[in-house]
Amino acid sequence: MENTIPKSIIPLKIKDFESDQMVKWCPGCGDHAILKSVEKVFPELGYKKENYTVISGIGCSSRFPYYMDTYGIHGIHGRAAAISTGVKLANPDLSVWMITGDGDSMAIGGNHFIHIIRRNIDVNVLLFNNQIYGLTKGQYSPTTPKGRITKTSPNGTIEHPFNPGELVIGAKGNFFARTLDKNPKSMQKVMKEAAEHDGTSIVEILQNCVIFNDKAHELITSKETRDDNQLHVEHGKPMLFGKNKEKGIHITADNKFEVVEIGKNGITIDDILVHDKKNPDSTIHLKLTKLYPPEFPAVFGVIRSVKAETYDDQLVNQIAEQKQVSNIHSVDDLLNSGDTWEI
Repeated sequence: MENTIPKSIIPLKIKDFESDQMVKWCPGCGDHAILKSVEKVFPELGYKKENYTVISGIGCSSRFPYYMDTYGIHGIHGRAAAISTGVKLANPDLSVWMITGDGDSMAIGGNHFIHIIRRNIDVNVLLFNNQIYGLTKGQYSPTTPKGRITKTSPNGTIEHPFNPGELVIGAKGNFFARTLDKNPKSMQKVMKEAAEHDGTSIVEILQNCVIFNDKAHELITSKETRDDNQLHVEHGKPMLFGKNKEKGIHITADNKFEVVEIGKNGITIDDILVHDKKNPDSTIHLKLTKLYPPEFPAVFGVIRSVKAETYDDQLVNQIAEQKQVSNIHSVDDLLNSGDTWEI
């Protein structure tokens, strides 16, 4: 369905979305960069200021509504998806942004998380993934790598972590992207595309917790290793990475991924896999979400973006259809329908 969110007649600026509240995240926290990126993206989208809504659950990331000068709800632990669903269905003309963390959305909120994806409700989800419970002082989370020592795993966690992208696609997700708190330009580009997607969009942001899980993503983000460990995909372009874009992803005859280098062993640019984010078949997209150093680079950008019917559009259409054929047009009609009697 065509986007019905009202556009602003007066161009908005970053300052229009800056809250007067003191930002209480730790100095150096990746959340600061994410906040600034959202403040830049909202004016670019061009909607009326009163049509933005920011909704969160519990966690460091969930302080977000206080730090945006928009309507918002600071919800309860794990329930941001349920609240966001209700808000969007009650008022389809709102641009709804759900802010959540790896603990908030994948532990207590796991059930709500997979079902907002499955239903494909037009909500934009920003998932801050720092692989730790930061607000409660350093317990391991559903995305903490196996073996990591934390406050609640002094000998190393023995749990198998969730891969957010794998979980999203497994829940029939149609839009998944991954970005980094250290790459604001990429964040803003991905967020804007997520907003323009009609349906549930999930943006995983690898975010650093400087206090309780510092350098969790260092292998991917450090200057010394990032060129070989970051693959930024673009639709219709070969999947190249490396300092000089000399490396790429190739599919073997038995449908396995391998890293190859252009110019070696007869490899040319034509041997490199071309990214197709619009392919309804999620096989390649799923494989891309699972790539990780040191064998492969981690994949960033919009990995999957497929058009599909949304729950909210179908609900609006269903209500409109029923209004056309129903004999009940008011509460009085309802109360006087069916079997009635006098006492």
